[in-house]
Amino acid sequence: MNNKKSKTRFLTQSAMVAALYVIFTEISAVLGISSGVIQFRLSEMFAVLPIFTPAAIPGLFIGCLISNILAGGVIWDVVFGSLASLLGALGAWFLRKKSVYLAPVPTIAANMIIVPFVLRYAYGMEGTIPLFMLTVGIGEFVCAGILGVFLAKTLKKYKFNF
Repeated sequence: MNNKKSKTRFLTQSAMVAALYVIFTEISAVLGISSGVIQFRLSEMFAVLPIFTPAAIPGLFIGCLISNILAGGVIWDVVFGSLASLLGALGAWFLRKKSVYLAPVPTIAANMIIVPFVLRYAYGMEGTIPLFMLTVGIGEFVCAGILGVFLAKTLKKYKFNF
């Protein structure tokens, strides 16, 4: 594949991942589960996509950035929440040759560490950082860990090729 086609493919894949992230975050928002102390962003299942293509890394970052802006997040949430997604995506990329079960771990960890501070200090939510780590961690485990691994195994099973 020539360089121009390769760049076009990368940009298209990134845009598709970003769009999927935004759509699934909006679905979570409609269900009332996308933000707050307890959050289940269904879009976090896409955190495993960097094991298939590096184009998912900017896609996840941009998708989270757009989602946080659309949700009316404060600047600290937009910045640090998006950085958590970027760190998680980079971690998944570095773990891509290990086990599919490890792919969501960086996303779970990044969100468990970063998001509780945003909830406490940017939004002033009542509660402790450890409590927020637990609640955010549970949501990330369900969405990125369980749904994400299911997605990755399904894509691998059908030899889905980005």
